[in-house]
Amino acid sequence: MTSQPAFGTDRGRALVAWLREMRDEHPVWQDGQGLWNVFRYADVQRVMTDPTTFSSDTTRLVPSMSHLQRGTLTRMDPPAHHKLRRLISHSFTPKRVAGLAPRITAIATQLLDDLVGAEQFDLVGAFTYPLPVIVIAELLGVPTSDRKLFHEWADHLLGVARTNFRTEEFAKIVEEGMREMDAYLLAHCRERRLTPRDDLISDLVTAEVDGERLDDEEVVNFSRLLLLAGHITTTLLLGNTVLCFDENPQSASDVRAAHGLIPSALEEVLRYRSPFPMMARVSTRDVEIAGTTIPVNQMVLVWLLGANHDERQFAEPERFDVHRASNDHVAFGHGIHFCMGAPLARLEGRIAVELLLTRLADIRITPGDPLEFYPTVFGAKALPLTVRWA
Repeated sequence: MTSQPAFGTDRGRALVAWLREMRDEHPVWQDGQGLWNVFRYADVQRVMTDPTTFSSDTTRLVPSMSHLQRGTLTRMDPPAHHKLRRLISHSFTPKRVAGLAPRITAIATQLLDDLVGAEQFDLVGAFTYPLPVIVIAELLGVPTSDRKLFHEWADHLLGVARTNFRTEEFAKIVEEGMREMDAYLLAHCRERRLTPRDDLISDLVTAEVDGERLDDEEVVNFSRLLLLAGHITTTLLLGNTVLCFDENPQSASDVRAAHGLIPSALEEVLRYRSPFPMMARVSTRDVEIAGTTIPVNQMVLVWLLGANHDERQFAEPERFDVHRASNDHVAFGHGIHFCMGAPLARLEGRIAVELLLTRLADIRITPGDPLEFYPTVFGAKALPLTVRWA
């Protein structure tokens, strides 16, 4: 059995081939670090819809990380998860998200206006990073002028090589990477307790769960999640869209000819190049999956990218098809932890891709140096483009 290839090897082709091998031959597999990996679509869905057996609270294996995850929605189980999710869900209702469309359009338009005439530029640095980070910063109520800081913090955390999540060493690396960001968010949290505003941080500091307000640590941890997840997903989605179009010129032509295909094209990008390839859970009892018993108190990695390429669920899964009729992918998760920011990411993606295809008559990845991919998420750090303006 071959070991897992790096995410960016050969633009991810080697990883996708490895996932196919694992689905066929080792659907449940314990790697050299003792982590249990689950690859097939049905099994991934089973894990994600059973929080009683597969807990999201990974701190039960690494207690030293507890203070970093208190109030972090993705690391919580019911009933506390449901209570906290209700607090913030009103900020991501379809109606409220749809109301952001004019502002998103204005930001994206300005970013492209700043590039007019440039025949070459880095799409990530110039467009796909600043667009969603400005949007989420405005929602949170932190200065958009600090987005260079946000980029540095996110890049540091995304650049931490995958290692054994259960070790104290890993916990220390993560904590060091979050220290400056958490201090920054704590200052905003304390300021909002004195003077609330119309923003998400104010919503968090003033909200109550069963008559109790969130403490500073919980507000900071949740704000950190919103700041990071609120831009990383869209940044990766947009970059991956350009990668997919670059590799599939007919698909790019089809979408250019009919912008109504943009939503389905984005869903296919999410399936084909899922931004977050895996999610972590902890087994709370001995449990059998695909004929293999996973013991209690084990770290379980569910491969969203593996599930999204499972031929048991998707016809010709390794063919990028913007016309795919059925696309029930799990790129945004499944069950109680389905990403509440998914409507915002989809809206940002639709607006951004439509503007790119309208303003740019031709978009090509500049040939030259190999693209550098992140080691923990599925996407390129930079996308050098050569373009022709419409």
